Amino acid sequence: MVLALSVGDPSGIGPDVAMDAWLRRKTHSIPPFLLIADPDQLRSRAQRLGYAVDIVQSDAAGATNLFASALPVMSLKNRHIEQPGQPDATNAAGTIEAIDTAVALTLQGLTSAVVTCPIAKKPLYDAGFRFPGHTEYLAHLAGQSTGVVPHAVMMIAGPLLRTVPVTIHIPLKDVPAALTTALIIETCQIIQRDMQSRFGLRNPRLAVSGLNPHAGESGALGLEDDAVIVPAITALKAAGINAFGPLPADTMFHAAARETYDVAVCMYHDQALIPAKALGFDDGVNVTLGLPFVRTSPDHGTAFGIAGTGTAKPDSLIAALKMAAHMSGAL
Repeated sequence: MVLALSVGDPSGIGPDVAMDAWLRRKTHSIPPFLLIADPDQLRSRAQRLGYAVDIVQSDAAGATNLFASALPVMSLKNRHIEQPGQPDATNAAGTIEAIDTAVALTLQGLTSAVVTCPIAKKPLYDAGFRFPGHTEYLAHLAGQSTGVVPHAVMMIAGPLLRTVPVTIHIPLKDVPAALTTALIIETCQIIQRDMQSRFGLRNPRLAVSGLNPHAGESGALGLEDDAVIVPAITALKAAGINAFGPLPADTMFHAAARETYDVAVCMYHDQALIPAKALGFDDGVNVTLGLPFVRTSPDHGTAFGIAGTGTAKPDSLIAALKMAAHMSGAL
């Protein structure tokens, strides 16, 4: 069964890396995927890049056999304009349609997992999109199908480090108020469950960071660590989850420390993503835990500045495709 790959923002590098990944399908053992995009826009980008890509419209059923000789593409009803490096709200409808279609195909069992190329929030917001980002929108789509909106958890996974931010796309000033003992517990429970079911770890070790410098230093540098995080870890341990901390974030990510855990659970976005991207920028993968389907994505953005230039690296997308295939049992 093929993976469903949504093209992302067509003004970014999504089309570039998707076609580049297909061109490397033999040398890099790329699992078959169905790209959901505007075929005409892809052909224009391929011509611009000098890529010899045979783009053939397909459905999920025909994509597997087609993949070896041509790039299978499911066409969008909402067309995309080709203007690399120039994001435009005109493209928003097609960008959202591609995500919707990838999720629908996977929930129907026609594709094995969802892989998404990067989106940019500004053109989507300009077109009326009201979700903070991919993660929250995917949870919304899952809720439409199941009747219950799941708590979606973002994990950045690379060869050297896996990290999860407990709070995600909110301003830093709002983090202390948003951070609760219950939220930490629920996040770690989802990590535990998916690391067991999707990654095959029987007893995953969760290293929980502090919020404040030095994990609060016994209240001298902030009260949240003792008042909010410690009770969460106590409850997790009582439930049989191998969680420990809170640990000072500035000493969690060196090589010896990383050997002691499977996932670093961090309190806010940059606390988790800076070390993850520093240690695995080219091959890190954004994984959404807690959904009723597998979803992965490259851990980089749209990179408008290099779209259409032929300099974008497909490494992170390739890693995302392979991880999605392994997580869903397609490989």
